[in-house]
Parts: sequence; C-alpha cells; structure tokens
Amino acid sequence: MVSDITSKDGASEIFDSRSVLAELERLELPEDYRPSEDEPFMNDRQLAYFRRKLLKWKAEILAEAKATLAHLKAEPIQEPDATDRASSETDWALELRSRDRQRKLLGKIDLALERIDSGEYGYCEISGEPISLARLEARPIATMTLEVQERHEREERVSRDD
Repeated sequence: MVSDITSKDGASEIFDSRSVLAELERLELPEDYRPSEDEPFMNDRQLAYFRRKLLKWKAEILAEAKATLAHLKAEPIQEPDATDRASSETDWALELRSRDRQRKLLGKIDLALERIDSGEYGYCEISGEPISLARLEARPIATMTLEVQERHEREERVSRDD
C-alpha cells in the first residue's frame, strides 16, 4: 500500500508494504490451491486465491520501488566521463519509466481488490459475463472477457485510424 509514513529518522517512507504483507498473512488458503472450473465461479476460495495473488504482486512492486528509491538516494550519477554519464542517465531513465508503469499498475491492482470486496471481481465490466479463470490467472487485473477486450481494441484501432 502506498503511504506517507514517517520513519524513526523523520524521513518520509513513500512505499510501505507492511500492511500488504500483514493482509497476506491473514488469508487462510493452502499454498498449492489453484482455482478449478469444477467449482462454483468466484467462490470464497477463488476470491481468496486472487486476493493473495494481487497482494503478492503489489508487495513485489512496492519492494522494487523502495529498492529503486534507496539506490537513487545512495548512488547519484557522478560519472567523470560524459559518455559514461549519458549511459548511466539513460539506464536510470529506463528504470524510472518502468517504475512509473508499475505505479500505474498499483492503481489497477487496488481497483481489482476493490472489485473483490464488492463482489464484482471476475465478471466483465461490459457484458457481465464471467472472465475465464485462465485469463484471470494470466492477468488478475483483467476487467473484460477476452472477446470483449479484443472487440474494444479493434474499435480503438479503427477510431485512431480515422
């Protein structure tokens, strides 16, 4: 969970994954459990499974972001050679762009967790049909069935071409 907690030294902790990890510990679900087509769709076990999957993903992203921030603070770019400095700056620009994509992903993960809480998770936001377990396994933040997503992307491509 992204938060603005002040640490003991007075510095602001921007990325805090402790609450995410605490919530993961509260989930009672066997580690080897995998959702199956043979059980009722989005039953309590499936919802707990996807909650765990989303929370683990979120904790990983937060840990990576925290490590990047610490690395940026600890090692400012101080290359004596202009070419080396340019290379280092390019590497950091790519790293920061990747972190920005992950920041946006955190918002989608939070929305998926909200959908779990509201009972809307696993159902297409357009058609209301169940999203396949395979799709949710591959992309747990999915909000549309594969067919609806493909149609949406085709329509988007057509409207961009106009």
